[in-house]
Order: sequence, then structure tokens, then C-alpha cells
Amino acid sequence: MYVPAHFVPDDAAVAELLAGIGAVDLVTATEQGPVATLLPMLYDRPDGAPHGRLRGHLARNNDQWRRPVLGQALVIVRGPDAYVSPSWYATKAEHGRTVPTWNYVTAHLYGELVVHDDPAWVGALVRELTDRHESGRAHPWSVDDAPAAYIAGQLRAIVGVELVVTRIEAKFKLSQNRSDADMRGVVSGLHGDGAHTAAEAVRGVVRAGADD
Repeated sequence: MYVPAHFVPDDAAVAELLAGIGAVDLVTATEQGPVATLLPMLYDRPDGAPHGRLRGHLARNNDQWRRPVLGQALVIVRGPDAYVSPSWYATKAEHGRTVPTWNYVTAHLYGELVVHDDPAWVGALVRELTDRHESGRAHPWSVDDAPAAYIAGQLRAIVGVELVVTRIEAKFKLSQNRSDADMRGVVSGLHGDGAHTAAEAVRGVVRAGADD
């Protein structure tokens, strides 16, 4: 990934992004060509995995898990992203030398893909995923709310995958190459467009710079 110095996030920012991931893109190179699947995954850092791991599951009928991977697998994690209009920059009024761009937060995680065709492993993962996304709801759904035989059948229809991460590349492109006045204009403009999460990501960078 091309990452200019001013778009390099600190370790804490990357950790926060990975802790909050939802769905990601799993990309593998195979003899038949590249294959990609969008799937929810969990990231953690157990003992023996210094860069962490990602766990998820694929439909058994999705043959990505069957195809041998050439080299390493890649998982693409995305944070907020949004179009940035040059009309939001304070410098537009000063000299007009501004152009549109796109702000975004992303991380690329590379590593070995391990397949877990094991109902117990997959069942534990499904419970973790469910608890992660149901927690905080007034009436959270539990795997145990469904009939056991039905859940057993569903588990037979999926296969677990685990990316043992060996390398992480992250890029937080949040207008850090602009002046503070331009960045404040971007925050206001993004809020005006309804891109509130992207706006707050830029605001966080402005605050971090003010604290330095």
C-alpha cells in the first residue's frame, strides 16, 4: 500500500480500527485467479500471534476455502470514507489551487490462511460473532434462542477461516496534508453532507495535532 508519511497512523489508532471491525474483504490469489469474499471477522491477539489473527467463516459452497492460496492471503479492513470537496477549503478563497479528493481509513492485513472445517471451532466463533454484534441491544439474540438441530445444520453449511497475521499496513488519509483551517472546513463540509463518522475522524486528527 502507498502510504505517504503524513497518512501513517499510530499504533493506537490502528488497534482501535481493528478492534471495531465488522465486515472485511478476504482476498486470495489462486491458480484460477484472484478470489474475494466479504465476510464478518473478529480480530484479536492471542499468545503466539504477535500481529494478531482474524477469524471468520465462509459458506461451504463458496470454494474460496478449498482453493490453495498462492503466497499470502490479504484481508482489507475499511473505516470511514467520504468525498472531499475543494469548496470546503479555506485556501480556495486565497488562491484557488485546490482539487477534490477522497478521505478514507483502511488497513491491509497479510498472513497465512488456515481453514477450520470443524463444527466445534466454527460453533465457538459463531457465538463470539453473535455476542459481539448483539451486545448492547435491549433484547440481544442468542444462538441458544434457535433450536439446537437447526443450529447444527447451519454450522454444517459453513467453514471456518483464520488469518494468522504476519504484516499490517494501514493508511488514515484524513486531510492531514492540509492546513488546520482547511481541515476544519472539511469537518464542517462532511457533517453537512451527512458523513458524520468521516467528519469525526478528521476532527480527531485536528485535535491530535492541537495536543502535540
